[in-house]
Amino acid sequence: MATPLTPARLAEALRDEGVRVVEHRDWRRHSRNHKGAWGPVNGVMVHHTVTRGTAASVDLCYDGYAGLPGPLCHGVIDKSGTVHLVGGGRANHAGLGDSRVLRSVIAEVATPRPLADTTDGNARFYGFEAINLGDGRDPWPEEQVEAIVRASAALCRAHGWNERSVIAHKEWTRTKIDPRGLSMHDLRGRIGGRLGERPATLPGTSRPRPSPGAGGGRGYQPFPGAAWFHRAPRSAVVTAMGERLVAEGCSAYAVGPGPQWTDADRRSYAAWQRKLGYTGRDADGWPGAVSWRALRVPRVS
Repeated sequence: MATPLTPARLAEALRDEGVRVVEHRDWRRHSRNHKGAWGPVNGVMVHHTVTRGTAASVDLCYDGYAGLPGPLCHGVIDKSGTVHLVGGGRANHAGLGDSRVLRSVIAEVATPRPLADTTDGNARFYGFEAINLGDGRDPWPEEQVEAIVRASAALCRAHGWNERSVIAHKEWTRTKIDPRGLSMHDLRGRIGGRLGERPATLPGTSRPRPSPGAGGGRGYQPFPGAAWFHRAPRSAVVTAMGERLVAEGCSAYAVGPGPQWTDADRRSYAAWQRKLGYTGRDADGWPGAVSWRALRVPRVS
């Protein structure tokens, strides 16, 4: 079980996995949290939209419809492989399903055939709607399938799950058939393969991506936590971070860097976040775990 990612962390995890992300309208504050629990989360659920067209599908999943208000998922994956984020919390996507399936997802083992619809899946699963008519004839472009793989892997990686934490809607409840025409066996195989490796480069850069232990393993400074920076620390860690930012061409320093966290550190770190491809509030200069690992600050404590 895990605490759901914040909207900012969700977007960061997707981008770190090389996913093209579009943030739709006020998605970060758009949720059904006032209607039920959101979390603990246990996995990722894949759906098809039964629609065509990106704009109409994204708006539908954001707004919902009579009898089923939006958001209807967390992200809509279009035919070109772009993920459109539409929900920042509980979403109306999974509905009721089988508690035996949930227990298997938690244990990360093969799921049984669903029989009973007794458990609230909206509280326990992230949901991705892939644009597809679901008629068995509408194709699944490779770009779209790869985006499903990457988006699913991003959340599994963020929570430390394996590929068995990714299921189809039809594997949750006997009342659904989605995603029709997409092999979950093959999909999980690709997700598992991706979780066993790291992408070759960081998005938006030509730098090699750090290994899974980078930033916390031998030789690299573990992430001290977001709150630590907000306390304006004075530490050799800040100096080491600043020196790495300078080396990456992200300096906003007039002098230094030095051990005292200052606005120059924050502006320099914001430049690093933008170099990684982050925008808006994801590039506000406050370090996060993923961008910190990518920076590979030498261990000093």
